[in-house]
Formats: sequence, C-alpha cells, structure tokens
Amino acid sequence: MLLLLAAGSMAAAPPAGAAAADRPVPLPHRMADTGGGRQLITAEAPGPGATTGRVTWWDRRRGGRWVAAGSAPARFGANGLVAGDRREQGTSTTPAGLYDLPYAFGIEAPPAGTEYPHRRVTQTSWWCQDNASRSYNRWVEGLPEDCRAAESEHLADYRTQYAQALVIGFNYHRPVRGRGAGIFLHVNGKGATAGCVSVPKDAMERILAWVDRGREPHIAIGTAGGETAITRY
Repeated sequence: MLLLLAAGSMAAAPPAGAAAADRPVPLPHRMADTGGGRQLITAEAPGPGATTGRVTWWDRRRGGRWVAAGSAPARFGANGLVAGDRREQGTSTTPAGLYDLPYAFGIEAPPAGTEYPHRRVTQTSWWCQDNASRSYNRWVEGLPEDCRAAESEHLADYRTQYAQALVIGFNYHRPVRGRGAGIFLHVNGKGATAGCVSVPKDAMERILAWVDRGREPHIAIGTAGGETAITRY
C-alpha cells in the first residue's frame, strides 16, 4: 500500500464544499492513507535532505473532517529522510512512511492527562539494537547476554531526549535486521537526530496528553514538496 506525502500529488479530493482558493485543504485529506484511525501525527520535511520541518497532530471529526489540534517545529535525522523500505541502520536517516505508535515512555513521569500506555525508564532499561540479538529493536529490562551494550541504547543516559517519547512502529512488528532500531518521537536534543523525529519538550508533553489509544493514532513521516511514494508498514 502506498502513502503519498507529496503536497502536490496527494490523492484525496478536498472535502465537499471546500473552496481551494480560500480554504486550504488539511494535509490528511491529501493523503492516500492515514492509517484508518481518528488521530494522526504528520511529520513533514521540506525535502528529503532536510533536517528540520514541522510536526502537526490532527483529530478526525464527524464526517471525516480533519482538524489540527497542535503543531510544533520538528527535527529529523542528520542525513535527512529516506523511504522506510530502503533505510539502513546507522545512516542517521529518518524513515519516511506511515507507522503506528505502540506505546509511550519516559525518564520523567507522564504529563498530566496522559492515558496512553506509558513505560517509565529505569537504570536497567535498554533499547536493544544489536542485529544478532533475539531482542533486536525491543525494550529490555537488563541487557540480555546476546545483546551488546555497544550496539544498544541505555535509555536513562538520554535525560533530555527521553524525558518523554513515543515509540514509532518502524521495523518494529516484523523486524528486518540491518534496517534500523529505536526510532522514536522524542524531545529535542542539541541538533539533528540519529534517525528519530524530535520536537520541543512542551510539544511532546502536549502530544502525550492528547494521544488516545482508542482512536488508533498513527504517524506519517515524509516530504512536503515533490513526489515521495513511501511504503506503509
């Protein structure tokens, strides 16, 4: 299934009665696929090599109308974006595509109003990124013997970035070794990411208070200009 994130080529027509000249069509209405739920986060970069862009979170209202609930500046991988099915681990690229959001986590307590499944980071929390491990691309409490620390992230070491985060379902449900692990929506660090999407802390907190498991939220990552066809995972 293809998801078109090109602003000039998205497939869906404007809502009935909308006048294009004076009513811009919300981005989700221009997408071929939004995941089927009633919440969507879009992470747009101006081009595939960009390291900054914008995240917007949307609610689907009655009649299928999408309404923006919030927006914030975003950062992407140091080497820009690449289609998820072509991404390689260690390239500092953000995987473009449409993904679910399995759960949230954080070093800090979840923001007030958070109802999404949330895991608290401890000193024994790791994200295994070792391609040889049975725990590849998984949270583990205590590092398994087959997962090397040098090939993994000790989550508690990233006090700024992982104060709050959402797991992005890239390469998560049926992991392909070498494609990449540990792709999150998290709080900004000092600059571009190693492949994640990041936003200011206040925006991350607002997203966590907004996101609702029952509304089947997804995140769509892609470019705002040109034609970018990316595979849904």
